[in-house]
Amino acid sequence: MVQSRTHNCGELRMTNVGETVRICGWLENLREVGSELAFAVLRDFYGTTQVVLETPELIAEFKALNKESTVAVDGAVRERASKNPKQPTGDIEVVPTKMEVLGRCRYNELPFQINRSKEADETARLRYRFLDLRNPDVKKNIVLRCQVVAALRAAMTEQGFLEITTPILTASSPEGARDYLVPSRNHPGKFYALPQAPQQFKQLLMASGFDRYFQIAPCFRDEDARADRSPGEFYQLDMEMAFASQEDVFGVLEAVLPPIFTKFGKYPASAPFKRIPYLEALEKYGSDKPDLRIHLELTNATEALGGCGFGPFEGANIYAVVAPGFNHPRKFIDKLISDVEVQTAEKTYWFRLDENGEPVGGIAKFVAPVKDAVTAALGLKPGDFVGIAASPARLTAQKTAGTLLKLLGNACDEYIDRERYEFCWIVDFPMYEIGEESGELEFCHNPFSMPQGGLEVLKKAEAGEIDPLSILAYQYDLVCNGVELSSGAVRNHEPEIMIEAFKFVRLDEDAVKSKFPAMYNAFCYGAPPHAGIAPGVDRMVMLMAGEESIREVIPFPMNKNAQDLMMSAPSEVTQKQLDELHIVVTATEEE
Repeated sequence: MVQSRTHNCGELRMTNVGETVRICGWLENLREVGSELAFAVLRDFYGTTQVVLETPELIAEFKALNKESTVAVDGAVRERASKNPKQPTGDIEVVPTKMEVLGRCRYNELPFQINRSKEADETARLRYRFLDLRNPDVKKNIVLRCQVVAALRAAMTEQGFLEITTPILTASSPEGARDYLVPSRNHPGKFYALPQAPQQFKQLLMASGFDRYFQIAPCFRDEDARADRSPGEFYQLDMEMAFASQEDVFGVLEAVLPPIFTKFGKYPASAPFKRIPYLEALEKYGSDKPDLRIHLELTNATEALGGCGFGPFEGANIYAVVAPGFNHPRKFIDKLISDVEVQTAEKTYWFRLDENGEPVGGIAKFVAPVKDAVTAALGLKPGDFVGIAASPARLTAQKTAGTLLKLLGNACDEYIDRERYEFCWIVDFPMYEIGEESGELEFCHNPFSMPQGGLEVLKKAEAGEIDPLSILAYQYDLVCNGVELSSGAVRNHEPEIMIEAFKFVRLDEDAVKSKFPAMYNAFCYGAPPHAGIAPGVDRMVMLMAGEESIREVIPFPMNKNAQDLMMSAPSEVTQKQLDELHIVVTATEEE
């Protein structure tokens, strides 16, 4: 059986008219015009070609096949009488002399229409992902991903970075999420961990004398799914630089990313990226992931509205979002306020100014007595809409108002410039924060970051001279269009500073040496100052593809429950396997 094709299904043109060809592909459609005329469409990776059937025998052969069977067609290329200008091969058709079945589809009914699979239920799409990927609109995202990864590799190599792979089986390390653990057969009761990131290894490479490292690194975290986060595993452009500062890292990514986003994305991108201190981002945007395409900011309205007599405002921090020239109905406002509450579990309030500049709607009766002060403080004009968040906790008020800002901006074209990529650096993150679950001091970002002020500022905090929460770190986030692409930092490369930093999260010197033996020992032999970052490949491709869900740019994604429906993972294993790994299962999901 000869399967070699002379052309693919997206290749034939008028210049091929008169040639004898062999094309192979999936039977996408069969349309009968009469007993002696039918049209078949063959699809492969490259496109589609029309095949015209002009004998009852050939029509019968094709009718005997289910859609999505793979076939080979031998025949002559001729000019189409009725051309299709929307199709690259729309000027020609193939008149077959022979059809050969290469792979028969055994099912009369498909779980969804291939070319409309994106409209199907997600469970069906993931269970039959091999069919979903036949859809050209789905496939193009995977092709884009390949192109972007190749471009990233080329750009990083051009910047003088070496691609070095780091281990997948390693030791468990506190990176901020749950580890995936792998039991050791040869070491009963001990476990490897899949790396949440190559953090320690890339720092050890710097201590080993390598100057610039990168890899397209697989990372594994047992965390819940979100629209911009895939559960289980993801990939990042991991990089580290020796003898480097924050500015060096910024310079590399500002050189590498804008050309790639401009070439492969939907809109242009440019550098340098705007830099916003963390506390300023919260104050102006209510988020450390601001979408700078939105032309709205927060205003601290505590002084202006705190004494208006409205109960929820008393003793609260109050932040307002002003939407100028607002022209949307009450139904829109009600949905906006409801959506904010769903996302934040916090109530928000509103009013607007009518054409005479008088407060109307929402909490207008409380605003009216202080109208002049509020108008001046917020810079209001007739027709403006004001959304308000209030809470005794300043951060809660800021984040709630920030959610309102983002929802409002995304819902109204007049407040957002959608056709661009807007990058920014969020800098000067706090070194520590109070954990939401623990209620105790925890690292805000990466535990291996250098505090601003070094050992001296840590000693002052230990002595009680300053609040540990006031310590800033050389940490930074890269954000694009409201999506956090990456966190990075200048690393803590001095053992004394490392030990002192971990004291605040209740890990003493012995614990540090025990948990991070390789890094501690390497730093004791003289490590260079170094810094790095790791933008998420999946998130970057999602932005370039213009997709809302990260699963659209991953070849074989898991569902929201971290299940691979196609491969039935996770799955049960045999008792023999458990015995070899010294594991006893004490409970099952069914119980």
